[in-house]
Amino acid sequence: MVDSAIVGHLGTAQLAGFGVATALLTTAVSVFVFLAYATTAAVARRVGAGDLPAAIRQGMDGIWLALLLGAAVVVVVLPTAPYLVELFGASDTAAPYAITYLRISALGIPAMLVVLAATGVLRGLQDTKTPLYVAIAGFVANAALNAILVYGADFGIAGSAWGTALAQCGMAAAYLFVVVRGARRHGASLRPDSAGIRACAQAGAPLLVRTLSLRAILMIATAVAARLGDEDIAAHQIILTLWSLLAFALDAIAIAGQAIIGRYLGAGDTQGARDVCRRMVQWGIAAGVVFGLLVIIARPLFLPVFTSDQTVRDAALPALVVVALSQPINGVVFVLDGVLMGAGDGPYLARAMLLTLAVFAPLALLVPTLGGGLTALWVAMTLMMAVRMLTLWLRTRSGRWLVTGATR
Repeated sequence: MVDSAIVGHLGTAQLAGFGVATALLTTAVSVFVFLAYATTAAVARRVGAGDLPAAIRQGMDGIWLALLLGAAVVVVVLPTAPYLVELFGASDTAAPYAITYLRISALGIPAMLVVLAATGVLRGLQDTKTPLYVAIAGFVANAALNAILVYGADFGIAGSAWGTALAQCGMAAAYLFVVVRGARRHGASLRPDSAGIRACAQAGAPLLVRTLSLRAILMIATAVAARLGDEDIAAHQIILTLWSLLAFALDAIAIAGQAIIGRYLGAGDTQGARDVCRRMVQWGIAAGVVFGLLVIIARPLFLPVFTSDQTVRDAALPALVVVALSQPINGVVFVLDGVLMGAGDGPYLARAMLLTLAVFAPLALLVPTLGGGLTALWVAMTLMMAVRMLTLWLRTRSGRWLVTGATR
């Protein structure tokens, strides 16, 4: 949100370019979010089974996999940045800014993936305080670097990209220090193990399919918004930034689900897992209601933080009402998603998300033809979340996810 606010005051074209580049960048990183999710569940199961050295060894395999994948992504993104931006339909005025931001930020992708994997290790070990401290420090560093490089050094949008990349590298270094110290304390090897890395990749494959499907949904939404015009894609970027912030907040309950459900199942306690699932769904609904009310109340107040363009604000206001109404649904979706991840139920999550993509894509692509603008696009996004809620609810009711043991 800080990056969006800082870049937004450079101009509408810069914010539009930033929106396209951010969608591409987050896709390049988020498709590998299984590095955090699968690692959290696997480590938590071993913690529940009482085997800490094996838990940390599992985490180290995930970190090595993160470094390999990060290097591969950088090699692909740097030369193809102009083609990727063009594919997203960025306007001639926004495209140069998008290419600049994407190429510079791509250099921080290996660090971003290490952050994901190392965060998963600590969550699996039931340590959520260290990720909190690192995240706060990373936020402060990112905000300061962006302000200094964009305005102080007059680097423009390139300064925002460098600030983000440098902050991510600092976070990765902090995480590695903590994980390596824990590995030495428990006698876990730090060397890359090809069999372990391969096992991590195989375990994460279904979650990769799930995440690719979700990212495809968000990319389709961004591409549709880009074709509605610079004002609409700029407004969409602001809304998506807020939606993502609220998703991260609701995801806190889901991540607790990953860690706690994995620990209970690792210890063979299925009833405890059921009770935790029920309680977290209640928390998800309550938090969604509160966040929805906050969005309704605050929407006229925070839009000026991101842009001074009245046309962009007017496009965003009605769509934000839809976002507010969808928050209780989102609360249930994120919680149940986390529960099934903690249970290692990746194959079902992959199938459910492919179904959701098949429902969403035609609805979103019809928006420019049928009309309704950005508001109609976010109605389609809400319907997408409703489909996710239905598929996840049916699975949790079935009880087929309750598989016990140190490994699934």
